[in-house]
Amino acid sequence: MTQRTTTTDRVFGTLRESILTGEFPAGSLHSIYRLADLLGVSRTPVREAVLRLADLGLVSIERNRGVRIRGVTVTDVRSVFELRLMMEVPAAAYAAERATSEDVVTLEAALAGMRVAAELDDEGGFTDHDRSLHHAIASILGNSRLQQEVAALRDSIQTRGASTLHRSRGMPEILEEHVPIVLAIAAKDPAAAAARMEEHLVNTATLLMTQVADSDDPAPASGWADRLRGHLYLPGRSIHPGEK
Repeated sequence: MTQRTTTTDRVFGTLRESILTGEFPAGSLHSIYRLADLLGVSRTPVREAVLRLADLGLVSIERNRGVRIRGVTVTDVRSVFELRLMMEVPAAAYAAERATSEDVVTLEAALAGMRVAAELDDEGGFTDHDRSLHHAIASILGNSRLQQEVAALRDSIQTRGASTLHRSRGMPEILEEHVPIVLAIAAKDPAAAAARMEEHLVNTATLLMTQVADSDDPAPASGWADRLRGHLYLPGRSIHPGEK
């Protein structure tokens, strides 16, 4: 049992790397038998690894055909970021209202970590500090489920190789989108914190959708997120039906 688990982990890691590097391109179809032969293992660990990849959204399993490599679509990106807007924008506003001095120190430390990583061209470190910053903002609400969902949404895109880093923008540009969010929270300005978070998420999503778009799956027009703005729970906006 231990050996099979170890083999499954190895197969999972190998297949995931092949997908993310483009060795197995989006849309390509692979049989379990072929993959097993290619990796020199039995079909059982391949099947188990494929199920894990399917859970991450990296592949889809087609009955009697094999495993289809999934790319990230415009709809995938839009769906993820609409959910992030609905959660992280009001969370940023709440953080600005309720953040303690210790909370602000944590946010500033994450921001400083992003800055150092950018200077060192440390992509992994930069991404980790970026994730920590968003996690820390959500943590001020005291809702662990929110933190888990935001992390899962990020992973659903990033584990499939979709990123703006070094494609649409560099680390300094991403850093500069986070600075005003932290400044607004430190200044206890909920409206500004919400607006800056919204700008950051919309810009990131727009760049990603432009990257993955093609003639059959075009990116949406500018203003794609406007339909959400009037329905987000933001400072100064009534949450009671019928009130203006």
